[in-house]
Amino acid sequence: MSIWYLSTGKVTLITGASSGIGAGTSVLFAQLGAILALNGRDVENLKKMAKECADCGGGTEPLLVPGDLTDEDTVKRVVEEIITRFGRLDVLVNSAGILTIGGIEKSDLATFDRVMNINVRSVYHLTQVCVPHLIKTKGSIVNVSSVNGQRSSATALVYCMSKSAIDQFTRCVALELAPKQVRVNSVCPGTVFTEIHKRAGMDEEQYATFLKACNVCHPLGRAGEVDEVARSIAFLASDAASFITAVNLPIDGGRHAKAPTLLN
Repeated sequence: MSIWYLSTGKVTLITGASSGIGAGTSVLFAQLGAILALNGRDVENLKKMAKECADCGGGTEPLLVPGDLTDEDTVKRVVEEIITRFGRLDVLVNSAGILTIGGIEKSDLATFDRVMNINVRSVYHLTQVCVPHLIKTKGSIVNVSSVNGQRSSATALVYCMSKSAIDQFTRCVALELAPKQVRVNSVCPGTVFTEIHKRAGMDEEQYATFLKACNVCHPLGRAGEVDEVARSIAFLASDAASFITAVNLPIDGGRHAKAPTLLN
């Protein structure tokens, strides 16, 4: 495995590890020799991911710290269990998040609160609790944002707002922690093959139509793969990125640079 993604021995907490980008990142970090703590709300899926990580990571079992991170006590418990088991924390990957469909006319306040609590508030709180430990190890944080933090959508208002918040959170915290040698970056994926759109309510036909549109809106002509995002997370978390902080890195086939018209 390339030294550019070297993560051997780094104690790494990955949230949203039971599916999607979080799951793919967990497997890659296991292959790279990281010491894993995995969080997710789906305990059965989390156990499956732990077995997959152990199988490809030389038999080392990840520490499972399941739970809903919108609950403040759960956040504190998760971090306490990691420090009790491993004595330190080197990397935090904030991958947990949800997508909802709807604009100002169809997104009620309950939807707003749910998305912002999961996508923003829980990230804020977990990071806050992890920071003292990351300062001790001069560690790094990688947040999973989205191209929708930079590009607008008439049908995903609250999601776009939440990811814009994560982009700004990344930059602000990076500046604050830079004197303490803790790096903070984010990845901003375009459309990636996960279940997030179906969980937001798209049926198979709608999803197929959506993916065809992605071939147009992504200049590289396709949606992305989970592993393409995971590799970028691994790079930003690694010592190979030791002079990179406060970056919101697009992993989107060029979508962030494209004007919002089919003519460009």
